[in-house]
Amino acid sequence: MKFEKWQALGNDYAIVEADALPFELTPARIRAFCAAHFGVFADGILLLSRSDEPGYVASLKIFNPDGSEAELSGNGAREAIMYLRQRGWVDSDEFSIMTAAGEIRPSITGPTTCKVDMGRAKLTSKDFPSGPADGAAELTADGTTWSFQHVSIGNPQCSIRVDSVEALEALDLPAIGGALEHHELFPNRTNVSWYAELAPDRIRARIFERGVGETLSSGTGATGAAVAHVLRGGGGDDPDLSTVTVVLDGGDLEVEVAEDLHVNLTGWAVPVFAAELSENFLKELHETE
Repeated sequence: MKFEKWQALGNDYAIVEADALPFELTPARIRAFCAAHFGVFADGILLLSRSDEPGYVASLKIFNPDGSEAELSGNGAREAIMYLRQRGWVDSDEFSIMTAAGEIRPSITGPTTCKVDMGRAKLTSKDFPSGPADGAAELTADGTTWSFQHVSIGNPQCSIRVDSVEALEALDLPAIGGALEHHELFPNRTNVSWYAELAPDRIRARIFERGVGETLSSGTGATGAAVAHVLRGGGGDDPDLSTVTVVLDGGDLEVEVAEDLHVNLTGWAVPVFAAELSENFLKELHETE
């Protein structure tokens, strides 16, 4: 079985074409495939299949390394987009892909870069059913109370503003992130971002991703933090379109947030290697339920 490893700001996925799969991707097989040391060591799997629906180049399914399915990943989407373009699925610089979160519409902007129309962010969703109309709330986890902004951008985001970059860097995300991800307010769990302002149009963010843990970067996490920042008055002087650069451990992403919360995400994605699973590992995956 052939696959490719791609990364975007250190967020790495294995890209698999559905036609190449000799078995169903069960949660146990996904965990074994993505495992460190014993598997291919990936932040997840991007499963691409040709779409039967008119107007769509492909259907994209995104799986976390814990075996769960994600509605959307900004970094994973860019990796899939650049893969589709480079592997000849499409020769246009603009096209549509179907995901569990709905349609995404990329524009290729360079050999390794693209802008992705992520749709309109929402402040209420089924993933925070008790939330207020503006998505602003508080929660208490492990004895600490956090003020947060709920943002739905195909998947749930809990974005928390921190007073300073020093306070942000001092946070022990592996120790505190799990309690927020699994908090009772979020029936489907949540992604969590902490951010601090560097300038009106620039923030530093750290991400604890649902089903993954702390990551070097997250496109949707960056988007959630940028939207939260704009809602607090950040993003520059243009009232119609705010642009926020999000500085992550893996690099920078640019997030455009329109007045109606329509979002565009711009960044890069590159291939790392192409490979083929050994017969022994394929046999092991077959025997995994």
